[in-house]
Amino acid sequence: MSDLDLDAFFARELDDHERVVAATRANLAAPFRRLASLASDSLRKGGKLMFFGNGGSAADAQHLATEFVSRYRLDREPLPALALTTDTSALTAIGNDYGFEQLFARQLRALGRPGDVAIGISTSGQSPNVLRGLKAARELGIVPAALTGRGGGALVDLADPILIVPSDVTARIQEMHITLGQMLCAAVEQSLGLVPT
Repeated sequence: MSDLDLDAFFARELDDHERVVAATRANLAAPFRRLASLASDSLRKGGKLMFFGNGGSAADAQHLATEFVSRYRLDREPLPALALTTDTSALTAIGNDYGFEQLFARQLRALGRPGDVAIGISTSGQSPNVLRGLKAARELGIVPAALTGRGGGALVDLADPILIVPSDVTARIQEMHITLGQMLCAAVEQSLGLVPT
């Protein structure tokens, strides 16, 4: 039988989460505002949002794209967004033929247009395929945005805007990525006048 004090564990985890929420509140308002503005402008002009990442970040990409296409809280018109992590045929073909590092860059070159917004998600800021994807986005005139943590890693030089969650703990970073992504959806909906403010 484990000697783990589950009550203390429960409290520690939530305390840690609350510290990261407070640090996020203190540090990310300006880059969030910029991302929400760029995403709204892109959608207003007929552009789209493209989310991508690996592992848990791939699941986040899928989750967040769905919030835009389906709805967030209230019924409204669908918004064009997609996750570049869901087409298994494309992922396996690109991975097999060009290498795993090309997964997102190749799809962005096929599907992206100038004025779209590419949102790479990497908790470390070091994922090679996310880095290559955002490099391709820059070359194509697509806004190269990112959600990351751990100081931003190599994404600092590629992404603008970049939301760097002030934590080195993957779980805390992922928790804030979903929170920030859902806030982005709500802000865009309201900015576009699709739901009440």
